[in-house]
Amino acid sequence: MMKILYGIQGTGNGHITRARHMASSFAKRDDIEVDYLFSGRTDSSFFDMQAFPSYKTNRGLTFVTKNGQLSYIKTLLKNNLCRFVKEVSDVNIMQYDLLINDFEPVTGWAAKKAGVPSLSISHQAAYLHHVPKYNQGFLDKLITQHFAPTKYSIGTHWYHFGHSIIPPVVAADLIESSNKHIKSDVFNNHIVVYLPFESLSQIRHQLHILSDWIFVCYHPMIDAKVIDRNIVWQPLSFQNFQRDLVKCSGVISNSGFELATECISIGKPLLVKPLQKQYEQLSNAYTLQQLGLCEVLANLDAEGIDEWLQSKHGVKVNFPTDCDDLIEWIAQANWDTTEHICRQMWQQVSFPNQVQGKLDTLTRIMN
Repeated sequence: MMKILYGIQGTGNGHITRARHMASSFAKRDDIEVDYLFSGRTDSSFFDMQAFPSYKTNRGLTFVTKNGQLSYIKTLLKNNLCRFVKEVSDVNIMQYDLLINDFEPVTGWAAKKAGVPSLSISHQAAYLHHVPKYNQGFLDKLITQHFAPTKYSIGTHWYHFGHSIIPPVVAADLIESSNKHIKSDVFNNHIVVYLPFESLSQIRHQLHILSDWIFVCYHPMIDAKVIDRNIVWQPLSFQNFQRDLVKCSGVISNSGFELATECISIGKPLLVKPLQKQYEQLSNAYTLQQLGLCEVLANLDAEGIDEWLQSKHGVKVNFPTDCDDLIEWIAQANWDTTEHICRQMWQQVSFPNQVQGKLDTLTRIMN
């Protein structure tokens, strides 16, 4: 029996979404036992955690935003390093055969300190390689390399660019639900909005101007459903969000990796407003735009949103719908040999011709 501790950064919901896919495949195995540890937010802020039968939470380290951009000063002041050191010491890491890490610092440093084998499976791990980057500074490089250190790593991205990178996984339920909804089932004037780093007042002000459209807005500051003219405010909910994602005619969001993946996997038009001063989101937005998979909004304004609404179109990319092959590779314990699993998973991906052409061009530019 292999015993695994899975550390997941909880600051963004994308890490948790990826862990749900992994947990679903782990649950099929009787030769692997997995415990989950989440950090980055308060315990009460986690929601819809039924996929993780055995999990704990720590405060860990997180980042602070204000008005749609990362605040380095507030982030430094909010994080308690003494508490973090104690949390690292308190992890009983020696009982595990392997740590799997999705940019979670407590377990990453605990495994490094104890010498327990550790494997990063994350989008951040892709940025350890020569992939498209936008405004990555020296501090960003240090954080990517040392925030949650592991001995082995395998990144996940929309393309491998010739490196040890696997494609993202999309829930089969989402694909099936989308396929069941014929075009007439889609609410053509409904747009899903997920901008957790923007203020409610700013979102409200800009979207009220676009009165011909209905905006279903999910936001962490909302506690209960509220109808506000042409805005339907919704509290965070995994199931409800998936339902509205399938039925809407487009999505406005920050440029997190997992939501963007879900949108392009079911062909939803996507407008992204990246979190400013956060190079990963800026790089995601840059890559998606270069591939013709989204439009980018520098500032949240009604004029830019309206321009996108009048010309929006979706592009669909097929990604794997389970992590079974990846879990089998993990069980074989050859974590420093990634060529086979990468090739195996990319065989399940198909790009439209126009996207493949843009990928070839982008790869040539990078080389």
